[in-house]
Amino acid sequence: MQYKMSELVARTDIPKSTILYYIKEGLLPEAQKLKSNVHRYSDEHLEMIKYIKYMKQELGSTNEQIKTALENKNQSLSSSFSMLAPLMQTLSAIPAEAKHYTKQEFVEHYDIDIEILEQLLSDGILVPISDDDFTNKEASIIRLIEDFKEVGVDYSIIKKYVYHAKELAQLEQEIQAGLCSARSEENFSTLWKIMFETLFNAKEYLFSRYTYKAILQTLKDELKSSN
Repeated sequence: MQYKMSELVARTDIPKSTILYYIKEGLLPEAQKLKSNVHRYSDEHLEMIKYIKYMKQELGSTNEQIKTALENKNQSLSSSFSMLAPLMQTLSAIPAEAKHYTKQEFVEHYDIDIEILEQLLSDGILVPISDDDFTNKEASIIRLIEDFKEVGVDYSIIKKYVYHAKELAQLEQEIQAGLCSARSEENFSTLWKIMFETLFNAKEYLFSRYTYKAILQTLKDELKSSN
């Protein structure tokens, strides 16, 4: 389908000046020129603008990052690192300004008991991005385990989290595979929105709501038994 600029603006809620800027910067392809002053835009323009808008608003991606990703948009989701880079950065949950330590530096800086560190690594409770890349995220988990130990409570619940986290990761890989198999030029931006919204919205929503319901039910049961 072809669109006039006014139609493209109406469908995307992006100003004409911004769309022209995206074309100038190479984020969008040139319009089809029917005449010197008659330009038409395609469904590809529509999908790309949706993708750019989502990446900027939800992930704060720069023009350069988006441009690199779009240059590889015809590759599969699973094989294109440039497409997955914003997702991987967000999944790591490590702030850009975080300080990174080698394993030895980490132990010394946070005064970590090496035996506890090795045990938590073995149990899969500590999951550094790489074998020699630690941040304050790992330190916070170690402090949590030390608190468990201090009050004499077994931290087996964290081990159960590990088990279910691995199971969930497998389910999310299956989601990605399904998105790859369904990909087309017409649904490019929608598939990426599905992936991000599932991982960072639906997951948090479902887990938090079921925890809320479980705790609420416990409170109701306690009140009922006390009456």
